[in-house]
Amino acid sequence: MQYLHTMVRVSDLEASLQFYCELLGLKEVRRKENDKGRFTLVFLAAPEDEARSGETQAPELELTHNWDPEEYQGGRNFGHLAYRVDDIYALCQKLQDGGVTINRPPRDGHMAFVRSPDGISVELLQKGDALAPAEPWASMENTGSW
Repeated sequence: MQYLHTMVRVSDLEASLQFYCELLGLKEVRRKENDKGRFTLVFLAAPEDEARSGETQAPELELTHNWDPEEYQGGRNFGHLAYRVDDIYALCQKLQDGGVTINRPPRDGHMAFVRSPDGISVELLQKGDALAPAEPWASMENTGSW
C-alpha cells in the first residue's frame, strides 16, 4: 500500500493557492479541470516531495474547487485519504469480511471508497492498470455517501 494524497475542498481557489503555495511553500504539480463535473483539482507537493510527486503522484495535497458555491460545514471540506493498493478486489473483500461497508465498490477494477470507524472517507486506487471487472463488485451499487 502507498499513501497518495489528502483531498481538501476549497471555496476560493485563488485564496487557497495563495495560502498553500505562496505562504506555506507548497508547489503546484498538476491541475485538472472537469467541465462536466464543474470542478477543478489542483495537486500540490512539498518542495522536498516534488520530484517524487512527478514520478509517483504522491505524496500530495489535492485541492478540490467545486465551481458551484457551497458552504462547507461539519468537516465536509475535508474530502478523503487516498491509497494505491496492489489488489483492490482482495483488499475490498478483506475489508468487507471485517465488517466494513464498501460505499463505492470497485466496479471498474480501479477505484473504491470506504469509511473509517470515525467516518473518514478513504479512497482505494488500483496500482497500475485497472483490473478486469469482476463480481460481486461489478454489479454492486453504491451504499451511503463516500
